[in-house]
Amino acid sequence: MFKQSVNQLRMQIGAILRDVNYNILYNWFLRFKSKPIEASKKRAIVFSPHQDDETIGCGGMIALKRSQGIPVKVVFLTDGRYGRPHWIEPENIMQYRQAEASSALDILGIEPSQRQFLDEADGSLAQLSPEKRNLLIAKLLEILQSFEAQEVYVPHHHDGHPDHEATYSLVRSAIETSKMQIEILQYPIWMLWRNPLSSQEYLQKNTNAYRLFIGNFKEKKQQAIVSYKSQTPNLPSSLKQTIFSSHEMYFKD
Repeated sequence: MFKQSVNQLRMQIGAILRDVNYNILYNWFLRFKSKPIEASKKRAIVFSPHQDDETIGCGGMIALKRSQGIPVKVVFLTDGRYGRPHWIEPENIMQYRQAEASSALDILGIEPSQRQFLDEADGSLAQLSPEKRNLLIAKLLEILQSFEAQEVYVPHHHDGHPDHEATYSLVRSAIETSKMQIEILQYPIWMLWRNPLSSQEYLQKNTNAYRLFIGNFKEKKQQAIVSYKSQTPNLPSSLKQTIFSSHEMYFKD
């Protein structure tokens, strides 16, 4: 019992320190190390490992582009089965998370025809067999070609979550195979929180960060975030604060 209490205390202290570090790093990088960028007119696909990453990372950009009639598609790679709060039964979580995603995308302006759920197992993307990996890359390639994508948004390759980093790798492989001229923008979710020391070192070496002012569209983003009732209560407080920022941060390859 004593050992369990000590471990819980360590986890709580660790979370507090990560929150403090996150806030410092995020604000320092957003204010002093990033360059302003405007939303392009390009046809865009947002690739999201789980249902909520697309809104947390790109919700403002999605709403902004859609307000201008620019085509945007959102593709979810996994079924999100392990993001389950105790009040949802295991057999219902995947359907529940899809319903949350649909509600969020309704708010952001994504038509049902431009939402795609690939339903790979949550937590599996970094451990796919060569055969399954090639099949998934082929599927992503087909999506890129059929949508005629000019721009894609993927989680940061240094994001600190296996599914997030694998999503970047899979999408990049599909783009390279396609030979299409597609701009890649990476959105960070966990990078500054999960890997505070390595992220700080990484960020100091890179100047390819950009901040997008989302202005009035942050209200739509906030409304969309609320749709994810199964996910938002467990987010770190520092991450919640940046979700409601007037800017979104992106990195270019």
